[in-house]
Amino acid sequence: MSNHLELGITTFAEVMPDPKTGKTPTYDERIRQVVDEIVLADKLGLEYFGVGEHHRADFAASAPHMILAAAAPLTKQIKLGSAVTVLSSEDPVRVYQNFATLNALSNGRAELLAGRGSFIESFPLFGYDLRDYDKLFSEKLDLLLNIRDNEIVTWEGETREKIDGLGVYPRPSDPLSIAIAVGGTRSSVVRAGRLGLPLFLAIIGGEPARFRPLVELYKQVYREYGHDESKMFVSVHSHGYIDTDHHKAIMDYFPSIEPAMSKIGRERGWGPYTMQTYKHAISMDGALYVGDPKYVAKKINKVKKDLGVDRFALHVPMGYMDHDKVMKTIELLGTEVRKLVK
Repeated sequence: MSNHLELGITTFAEVMPDPKTGKTPTYDERIRQVVDEIVLADKLGLEYFGVGEHHRADFAASAPHMILAAAAPLTKQIKLGSAVTVLSSEDPVRVYQNFATLNALSNGRAELLAGRGSFIESFPLFGYDLRDYDKLFSEKLDLLLNIRDNEIVTWEGETREKIDGLGVYPRPSDPLSIAIAVGGTRSSVVRAGRLGLPLFLAIIGGEPARFRPLVELYKQVYREYGHDESKMFVSVHSHGYIDTDHHKAIMDYFPSIEPAMSKIGRERGWGPYTMQTYKHAISMDGALYVGDPKYVAKKINKVKKDLGVDRFALHVPMGYMDHDKVMKTIELLGTEVRKLVK
C-alpha cells in the first residue's frame, strides 16, 4: 500500500425524474454529461473515473467502454475504468477486445473492473440462467485472464463454446489492467487475492470500518499465493455529495438518494429509506460521504486509516441530481477535499 491515496469518481449515468418538476433527463443528455464529468475530473487531476454497466430504465450506461472511449482523446492523465463490467453476462473475448481498444485510445489508461453484478437484468436480456450465477462468473473470469496472458487462446468450459488455439486481438503493449469488484462476499475477496488481482470494494451501506477483516483477508491470501506485493491494490467506492455549505449538502442530498434507495428497496424487499437511516449513513462512522469538503476529507482519511486502501472513489449522483451539482462535487473533490486528504 502506498502512502498516496488516489481519488476518483464513479457513476452509473443515473436517469431519474427530478423530484421537484417530474422531468427526466434523456439518455442522450446523461451520456454526454458523463463525458463532461470525466473531462473535468481529468482537468482537476483526479486519478480515476469509473462508469458502471447497467441494463435498466434508470441508468444510461449499458456500454461503459463506449462512454470511456469518447472521453479518452479529451483527457490526458485520468485512468478510465468500468465500475463494473458484468462479466457473467458478457463474452470475455469481446470484453477484452473492447478494453484493449480503449487502452490504445487512452494511451494505456484503461482499467477493466469485472464483477458478478448486484443487478440481474443483464442475465435474461442476454439469455443466461441465474441458476448459473456463480459458475458463469468463475468460468468467464478464467477465460478473460487466459486471454490477457496468451495471444493464442485454448480454453474449454461449460458456459460457452470452447476456443481451440485462436488469436484474440488487439494486444496491448502492456498487460490489460483487470481488477475484481466485491460487494462484501468473502469468497470473492479470496478469489481476488488468490489470482493476484486488484480488489475494488463497494461500500454502500453499514459501517466502512467493518470491512477491515475482508481487506486483511485479501492481503493475507494475496501474499500466501506469492504475488508481487507492489501490485497489490485496494480501492473503495461509496456514495456521496459535496457542497461548500455543510448543512445545505445534507439537506440537498436526501431528496436525491431517498427515492433511488427506496425504489431499489421495494424491488429487493428492504424497508423504506428513512431520515434515521440517512443520518447514520452521513455520520463519521457511516458509508455516505456527504457534507462540506472538510468533513468529507475527514471521512476519507478515516476510511484510509481504518482499511488501508489505495484509492477512494466517490459515487455521484445517486438518484436525480442537477448536472451542475454533480460537476460542483467533482470540482470540490479535486480541489478542496484533495488538499485535506492525507
